[in-house]
Amino acid sequence: MAMSSRSLGALAAFVFLCSAASMSSSMAATDSFLQCLSASIPSQLLYTQSSPSYTSVLDAGIRNPKFLTNTTRPVWIITPTNASHVQAAVLCGRRNGVRLRIRSGGHDYEGLSYRSERTETFAVLDLVNIRAVRVDAASATAWVDSGATLGEMYYAIGKAGGRIAFPAGLCPTVGVGGHFSGGGFGMLLRKYGLAADNVVDAVLVDAKGRLLDKNSMGSDVFWALRGGAGESFGIVLSWKVKLVAVPPTVTVFNVPVTVSQGAIDVVTRWQAVAPSLPDDLFIRVLVQGQRASFQSLYLGTCDALLPVMRSRFPELGMNRSDCREMTWIQSVPYIYLGSGATVEDILNRTIAMDTSNKATSDYVRQAIGRDTWSAIFGWLARPNAGLMILDPYGGQIGSVAEAATPFPHRGGVLYNIQYMNFWSAAGGGGGGAAQRAWIRDFYAFMAPFVSKDPREAYANYRDLDLGENVVGAGGVSSYDAGKVWGEKYFRGNYQRLAMAKAQIDADDYFRNEQSIPPLVAGK
Repeated sequence: MAMSSRSLGALAAFVFLCSAASMSSSMAATDSFLQCLSASIPSQLLYTQSSPSYTSVLDAGIRNPKFLTNTTRPVWIITPTNASHVQAAVLCGRRNGVRLRIRSGGHDYEGLSYRSERTETFAVLDLVNIRAVRVDAASATAWVDSGATLGEMYYAIGKAGGRIAFPAGLCPTVGVGGHFSGGGFGMLLRKYGLAADNVVDAVLVDAKGRLLDKNSMGSDVFWALRGGAGESFGIVLSWKVKLVAVPPTVTVFNVPVTVSQGAIDVVTRWQAVAPSLPDDLFIRVLVQGQRASFQSLYLGTCDALLPVMRSRFPELGMNRSDCREMTWIQSVPYIYLGSGATVEDILNRTIAMDTSNKATSDYVRQAIGRDTWSAIFGWLARPNAGLMILDPYGGQIGSVAEAATPFPHRGGVLYNIQYMNFWSAAGGGGGGAAQRAWIRDFYAFMAPFVSKDPREAYANYRDLDLGENVVGAGGVSSYDAGKVWGEKYFRGNYQRLAMAKAQIDADDYFRNEQSIPPLVAGK
């Protein structure tokens, strides 16, 4: 039935009044949130969008320039210095309907620690001021705060002794909190497994503002924190880790092989060799353009390494001139930052912001044939092509049961693939269409050659193209919808993670586009 102009006018007025009431209510809630925070947190630790330092504080922890623009930003940034500030932020957020997103280093590949894909009112809790590293060399343990970077953690461990280390990632600016929460692996993964495998305690602020340790949070939640997307369960302030033994001398090498020099055959052979080498030897491959670079860390001297390489991987042609002997802590900057980098350089929390990027991942359980590798190098020769990083598994990471931690990519995995592409940051958030298309199309091409049912992915290489949460009418993320991406990251552990979420945060307060949804037992 047609409406009269008077009726349409009345309807428009009603809609305006409802919208105004909603905006007024939202503004009142936000004002109440800030008042609540101000009662417990010093004002110099709080930033609103009108604060002069808001943009610089927010952008300081953004690691991908494409997220500097065209995205939903937080209404507030909170930079706590102690646990009581964090507890107050949670309680104030709950009372006023304001969700928190937690940032430790800002390397979340989709930026979900400081931005939202959807329009919503939220605050960022930036842990940059909670970053102490306390090493006890005598007991070979350390307490590491979530706001510390891997570089800061490695530096403190290196200062404490020349024969202790910790197995975590390569990039020194990555934050400990997010890295440990997703598993965390690096050059020591075949000898000592994941970072999360070596966590022995944690301090958590839950959705009720309680400060919990391993015992008080319960075994299911402690299990979930170590590789199961920890931001879903609360705010981990600090992690107790067991340190690992390394010899006084380690050896690194980087041997590049071009296609004309036989890279296709050498990479094909690497698939069988790398996962079955002695645990002390790790050889990863960076494949870009028409070149494969074989990067290695060996826990021992060059004299001990050479016979192993000659007998197990002669195809690479590695020789004594490729060896670089150093201490473990010296290897950290050498491998990631280059031969001219110093140990002090790993303390630098800033990175170049001249390129944006997109990434995703796969797992390989059956070796890929030579003909397919030939086709892969064809993809890498195309205009706007990206790169592949191949990290071999086997050894300790493969010996742990799939259900022992949320990270399920264990026995039977040959290697992980990370696909990444880059474009000039000058294009802003809308640039990189050709590079993103290359990633998408290459990922589709690889489907027959990687893991299946599910096609596995690594949670720390977060990719929203794998799926996003759907929030139901009750304001809680859907468990079934979350399976689409959750079983790729966590396989059969996804269900247990969702049940742990229901124990600690049944109302789904700690939520983002790929957080674990709660699943109440029996439902």
